[in-house]
Amino acid sequence: MKQILKRVAAAAALAVAVGAPSSAWAQAKTYDLQSVFGLQVPSIGPSPVKWAERVALMTNNEVRIKVLGAGEVVPPLELFGAVSSGALPMGYDWVGYWSSKIPVANLIGSMPFGANPELFLGWMFNGGGLEILQKAYTPHNVKVLPCHLVVPEAGGWFNKEINSPDDIKGLKMRIAGLGAKAMEKLGASVQLVPSGEIYVSLERGRIEATEFSAPQLDLGLGLQKIAKFYYFPGWHQPASWNSIIINMDVWKKFTPRQQQAMTEACYANIAFNAADQMGAQVDALEKIEAAGVKIRRFPDSVLAALQKASHEVMQAEAAKDPLFKEAYQSLTAYIKRNGRWIELQALPKAGS
Repeated sequence: MKQILKRVAAAAALAVAVGAPSSAWAQAKTYDLQSVFGLQVPSIGPSPVKWAERVALMTNNEVRIKVLGAGEVVPPLELFGAVSSGALPMGYDWVGYWSSKIPVANLIGSMPFGANPELFLGWMFNGGGLEILQKAYTPHNVKVLPCHLVVPEAGGWFNKEINSPDDIKGLKMRIAGLGAKAMEKLGASVQLVPSGEIYVSLERGRIEATEFSAPQLDLGLGLQKIAKFYYFPGWHQPASWNSIIINMDVWKKFTPRQQQAMTEACYANIAFNAADQMGAQVDALEKIEAAGVKIRRFPDSVLAALQKASHEVMQAEAAKDPLFKEAYQSLTAYIKRNGRWIELQALPKAGS
């Protein structure tokens, strides 16, 4: 009985200690984090909010983060510069948006005909990917934490059928990253439109086609109301990374334990979002079809032309930038070596 009373007393003391504000809590500082996305965008919108909640939990509220939506402090595509300069302490992004400053961000944001999510995840954390990416960010005074692995995207929304590579010539399309350069090689006129402006641009004819993300996210943009065709596969982004970026001076002020908590919170984010995204794609596809959109696969001739153009683009980029070359060679070798495991484990389709 005495032992039981001791345990009850100890539990009560622990509850009081946890419930009472600590000196760290009393002195805690709140850091602003702006996203490049609206917070209502499915999956990627709430992602930095969930990360901030996990950081608060794992640091016992020593680190509190206020998450702001796209444009609340700076325009979305100016976010990297704001974090680099310290105008904003933190941001949440798609890595590929910063390719004009950091060429290797194009490859890590998305690699056309590249790694699937499983391989991209392994390369990032166990294949040297993060080390290469941080080498590129350090001169800009930015710490990068890969924090959301996006599932394969759709090939895009089109208002005309794509039956051959000739149908791409002259096409006005919103597309980002290395995929945009490949489309340009086939004669498309490409532009980068922020997510909040895609619907209006397509509706008013400023663009004739657009890609954004996976069906779960695309559905939230309402493109099924104004587009006729939805094409697959997402050759330009078989997987892609969103990240937390932190001003390096701010990052260095956190204790090692706080830094580790922020890193671990990203691991948790990646796992949570992988499950969330996997379950949502077919639901979204069914709603898109119900809206009257025709879901198609690109013809093999189109995919072959895009693959050839993509290879030429990546070879050219590798010749211009040493870090891009290092990442391209590293990721290609990782896919080749570890892809064998995936190929060996591939099962036949039911009924075949």
